[in-house]
Amino acid sequence: MKILFIINDAPYGTEKAYNALRMAMTLQKEHADKVEVNVFLMADAVTCALPNQVTPQGYYNIERMVKAIISRGAKVKACGSCSEARGISGLQLIEGVEISTMSQLCLWTVEADKVLTF
Repeated sequence: MKILFIINDAPYGTEKAYNALRMAMTLQKEHADKVEVNVFLMADAVTCALPNQVTPQGYYNIERMVKAIISRGAKVKACGSCSEARGISGLQLIEGVEISTMSQLCLWTVEADKVLTF
């Protein structure tokens, strides 16, 4: 089953990105042989793809979560126009995250069995 997560909120401030990635991690762990996870970052969520995030001890870290889902086979893409609008299109991203397009999001949506938005 292909599951597409579309994340719109910034990595910190709300827990939407955290909850989406937590669910993606749990799906990969508990249903590894049954699911394929794709994550598309839009709007302020494109900043989830920035490396070197430093969070207080005991606080969740979105960078570590993104790396964890990628290491288990997830594909993670960030909206190109959203990245440009936020001035991050030329910055280094977490290894494995790619700048992408609306066309790619549409393709992933058509191919997905389930689409979850956060």
